[in-house]
Amino acid sequence: MNLQITDMDGARPEHSTVIVNFVAAIREQLLNSTCYVFSDNVQYRWHTKDGDEKTVIPDASINCRTKARKGNVFLDIPRFVMEVLSPSTEAYDRGEKKELYREQEIDEYWIVDWQRKKVEIYTLDYDGDGEPQYYLWETITEQNKEELKIVHFQNLRITFDQLFAEVDMDY
Repeated sequence: MNLQITDMDGARPEHSTVIVNFVAAIREQLLNSTCYVFSDNVQYRWHTKDGDEKTVIPDASINCRTKARKGNVFLDIPRFVMEVLSPSTEAYDRGEKKELYREQEIDEYWIVDWQRKKVEIYTLDYDGDGEPQYYLWETITEQNKEELKIVHFQNLRITFDQLFAEVDMDY
């Protein structure tokens, strides 16, 4: 098993606040459906194209394929993943983790920067060779905050203000 433990030293309460805000807003809307929203307490384990086994713990995910699991480890992919940036994890979230999510064909990937109050929304599509690729759908900031939406779950709603509620910007 190839489990990557990332040092979260220096992670701030604002990091967790964004995750909690997202999960709280989405959970209500998914009640009595076949999809579930999870915070950073579940793991996903997959095989890469190279045959390696990788385990990741996203900050938040929406999973509609929850039957294939062992304990708190899901063996199938979620449809949505969100990572909240920390200084110690930004390179991993934007690099290796994003590449793994692309390879596993996760429909939508959000990178949230709580310090800059910015959300990068990536959606999966396929290039001319049929390879999955992430494309930047939109970068959401205070200036265009009304455009924030979960692209692959049109009925789910979270506002920019809900996502960043109680995030202390005076650090």
